[in-house]
Amino acid sequence: MEIDELQQRVHEYISQFEEGYFSPMTLVVRLSEELGELAREINHTYGEKPKKPEEAPGNIALELGDLLFVIACMANRLDIRLDNAFRDVMLKFETRDACRWTKISGPDETG
Repeated sequence: MEIDELQQRVHEYISQFEEGYFSPMTLVVRLSEELGELAREINHTYGEKPKKPEEAPGNIALELGDLLFVIACMANRLDIRLDNAFRDVMLKFETRDACRWTKISGPDETG
């Protein structure tokens, strides 16, 4: 699915409700909540705090999906095209940070 299709699908879902999109401030709070849920699952899976035996198993992929949904809601609410935003961010990283990290040498590269 392309990013613009993702945004359109979220818009179609939200548009069926009279309430529509939450305010930007509420969406930021929701984003924080979802990030906390992802952090909790990462901590339980890779950190030093395992889940209690009675706790249901989590799903990191679903938590990432929740974040993506809220990000799409925020972008739609603010009339931002995420494909353009992502392109601009990648350009920034590819130019500003082009020499910041040690590149992996390919098998046919020498030197």
